[in-house]
Amino acid sequence: MTATVSRRSPVLTIGKYAALAFYLGFALFPLYWLLKIAVTPDTLIFSEGTRLVPSAFTFGNFMTVVFQTDFLAYFWNSLIVSFGTAFFTTLIAAGAGYAFSRFSFAGKRLIIAVMLITQMFPLLMIIAPIYKIVAGLGLLNSLTSLIIVYTAFNIPFATFLMQSFFDAIPKDLEEAAMMDGCSRFQALRKVVFPLTLPGLGATLGFVFTAAWSELLFALMLISKNDAMTFPVGLLTFVSKFSVDWGQMMAAGVLALIPSCLFFLFIQRYLVQGLTSGAVKG
Repeated sequence: MTATVSRRSPVLTIGKYAALAFYLGFALFPLYWLLKIAVTPDTLIFSEGTRLVPSAFTFGNFMTVVFQTDFLAYFWNSLIVSFGTAFFTTLIAAGAGYAFSRFSFAGKRLIIAVMLITQMFPLLMIIAPIYKIVAGLGLLNSLTSLIIVYTAFNIPFATFLMQSFFDAIPKDLEEAAMMDGCSRFQALRKVVFPLTLPGLGATLGFVFTAAWSELLFALMLISKNDAMTFPVGLLTFVSKFSVDWGQMMAAGVLALIPSCLFFLFIQRYLVQGLTSGAVKG
């Protein structure tokens, strides 16, 4: 029996790595195709069809996007909205998650149920009421409206995510700190907060990604060119009779940079968060 398992081990190992390689290739191929079209001259995009490697390369599409379009303005607007949404959502979700985890109060179950219900409605059902509210507040065509809307829609999930991390931290640690003379706030800052860094990283990553790639609300609430985010700005490369695929793909490649850098910065906390507290509770 042992010999059979030993003989099969290399086969299983090869099969496992082959499956992993296939999955990586399947997942990364769209990104490769994005980059491939971005560096292909316009004259070759259609003439070479589905050729995996273009016969010529150019960085002209990147230069045009950066220096001859409003992409940098769209890029900056997206950064403001995404970081603002991630900051406010994580701040509010951390406080709400801590309250749900540590305290019992009247209406707690009702509040949790309402927060869950808000996640059940398709966005298309509520885009009209949201538009009316934002218009009534005079916030149309402003980045503030996007930050407020994105924050409101991301708070429920982020709250439950943070609550799971607080549930994973024993209450005894806080009680011991308070017995040693710390106030609850000091115990939270010195004991609980360092232990929830993985949770904060996971929440920041989730919210930043959601805000960075959101299109529907940005398309409905923003019509002025100087307030557009990059998902809406990509539509400017689509004209009535044609699509500038090279410039659009180049803009898409540039738009990946902030997300990659952000996740690289919080990678350590994100991995801890997704493999520890996020699966508890």
